[in-house]
Amino acid sequence: MKCTWQEGNRITLLENGDNFYPAVFEAISHAQQKVYLETFIWFEDDVGRQLHSVLLHAARRGIKIEALLDGYGSPDLSDEFVNELTAAGVVFRYYDPGPRLFGMRTNLFRRMHRKIVVVDETVAFVGGINYSAEHMSDYGPEAKQDYAIRIEGPVVQDIQLFVLENLPGKEAARRWWRRRHRPEENRKPGEAQALFVWRDNEEHRDDIERHYLKMLANSKREVIIANAYFFPGYRILHAMRNAARRGVSVKLIVQGEPDMPIVKVGARLLYRYLVKSGVQIYEYRRRPLHGKVAVMDDHWATVGSSNLDPLSLSLNLEANLIIHDRQFNQTLRDNLQGLIHKDCVRVDESMVPKRSWWNVGIGVVVFHFLRHFPAMVGWLPAHTPKLAQVDPPVQPEMETQDRVEAEDGGKP
Repeated sequence: MKCTWQEGNRITLLENGDNFYPAVFEAISHAQQKVYLETFIWFEDDVGRQLHSVLLHAARRGIKIEALLDGYGSPDLSDEFVNELTAAGVVFRYYDPGPRLFGMRTNLFRRMHRKIVVVDETVAFVGGINYSAEHMSDYGPEAKQDYAIRIEGPVVQDIQLFVLENLPGKEAARRWWRRRHRPEENRKPGEAQALFVWRDNEEHRDDIERHYLKMLANSKREVIIANAYFFPGYRILHAMRNAARRGVSVKLIVQGEPDMPIVKVGARLLYRYLVKSGVQIYEYRRRPLHGKVAVMDDHWATVGSSNLDPLSLSLNLEANLIIHDRQFNQTLRDNLQGLIHKDCVRVDESMVPKRSWWNVGIGVVVFHFLRHFPAMVGWLPAHTPKLAQVDPPVQPEMETQDRVEAEDGGKP
């Protein structure tokens, strides 16, 4: 399928689980026909149990529900937790549920990293928020800063069609050649416009990256990128540098208190290249940053699941919404400016790694290793990730006997 720019949408920014979960749960509670849910992480904690409850109630009143979880991100849901849903009719699938080897997960790469919910073809949610308590602000210092969007309007049908085409037995015919898709042009820029884009390992391998590149090339005044795991390729780095050199205010928000220490090490390898080109880098210090959002000038914005790192840009299955709307742009920009002013430290020369032969050598080696990492993964024994459906539990014999007796009028 190929999506086009859709007009007449209503798009609402949702910050953190505090805003996201109530909106999703309410939409599912009011569903009339169908719910499709895709997520990377679903934990069996307070938030995960709330999602379980709202899906269970919807299924029991006859709503068709299909859920897709990543086998790496959500490996520990109990059988009881899942079986209660499948017994109620929920179609429950895992993407690439690899077996453990000596207690360690083996399905490390090519993850299903999307976070999508579609309800009744009328409302959808896209973003970077998983279903876990760590996305709630009351979780503590490790609570994640993140974003999602609620969408109503014509683009919801595109999102649902995408979800349906990726169900087992619905896949489009694969071509023996790789056709490269160009970023969809917005030929009549206006308000309330949206374009659904995704990354897969077939014909849409770099669609999200190319929208970032086009955005940077078209920027006139300001770009703000907030990204949890920032380690893009040469093209995005060059585009950021070139935009800054022609006078665009390019601001990059990265993790200052990362959930994984290697994140800061990787990002700081790029500081000197970007700072000397005029890019303003801000480390978000309040808590771990998990967002994957950006704004440009006064209309363009994106929210989604894709980081700007080798995994998201070259291996994972991702989904973003590109938005052209002045009001949404202003809302997201105000939020990001608030982070910069309240919770960020700007990177200056004192924070840039000193230039030495050792640092340059290490930087070059690490940078090229990380950038070519996806190709190295391709050398590993190849396999095609599968969707594994969890079968409903077999009914106990006593329940079966009771049902037979009821059908026979109560005769033993």
